[in-house]
Amino acid sequence: MDGFRFGYQCFGSKDDLRTQARAAEAAGFDVISTWDHIGEELSPLLPLMAMADATERLRVCPMVINNDLHHPVQLAMELADLDHLTGGRVELGIGAGHAFTEYAAIGVPFDPPAVRKRRLAESVELVRRLLDGEEVTHQGEHYRLDGVRTKRSLQERLPFLIGVNGKQALAHAARHADTIGLMMLGRTLEDGQQHEVRWQADRLDATVAHIRAQAGDRLVELNALVQRVIVTDDRRAAAGALCEAVPSLAIEDALTTPFLAIGTPDEMADHFLACKERWGISYLTVRSVEDFGPVIERLRSSSGMIR
Repeated sequence: MDGFRFGYQCFGSKDDLRTQARAAEAAGFDVISTWDHIGEELSPLLPLMAMADATERLRVCPMVINNDLHHPVQLAMELADLDHLTGGRVELGIGAGHAFTEYAAIGVPFDPPAVRKRRLAESVELVRRLLDGEEVTHQGEHYRLDGVRTKRSLQERLPFLIGVNGKQALAHAARHADTIGLMMLGRTLEDGQQHEVRWQADRLDATVAHIRAQAGDRLVELNALVQRVIVTDDRRAAAGALCEAVPSLAIEDALTTPFLAIGTPDEMADHFLACKERWGISYLTVRSVEDFGPVIERLRSSSGMIR
């Protein structure tokens, strides 16, 4: 994992999905992602087919599936079909769920974090076995399967990105994920979507060290979902303004964290090179093609990457 990978998490109407996908591919992105929320949002899997069909090389990934809303057997079936239909360009992003307002809206119990994380871990192992072509019989805490077999993925190993917090959940991800989506988020706020942030550099140091210790000899890619891309000539002033709106965020943390991109394209590129050097974060997902395209150019040039 010597170079970088770049992901774009799309937004907007279903009508412009193909346009967004083509723009992301032209700008040098490697992966295009959806998300998984209830409402007038994109559904997590079906739009990926349209975006893959509109492009030649982009990989597609839901970032991330809410495990509580998808049975592992049904998820494996849909992923296998999608992988075959896209010519083997699918990655799975999956997490334990957090938007308690959405659970309440559809009458699904919002279990404590430890329960949701254990259910996620069990599901991850089942989906992996099914996509690898196994016939699965399983009696666990949350799922029961009796001689179930689904279509095998086209890829020999369909990559899994697992987005979790907490030592036990990260330890499981380190043993089973191809990519870990670093979260570093705290309490979910009253709207059910936003979070307190825990972006202190020393906290991320400890998290990455824990992942590496648990992974052992396994190579696990680290991803950061960059929450804001702010193009500016005054990096510190922009960070200060952002911190006023996010009480749990300090200026120095805003300038150091891999979850924000602030500055000129050159400054952002230098920032992410420093993040890769310190934490090994080599997969960046953003929500702006236009603003981040120049950063991709600089990072590919600096690391000798050729598209």
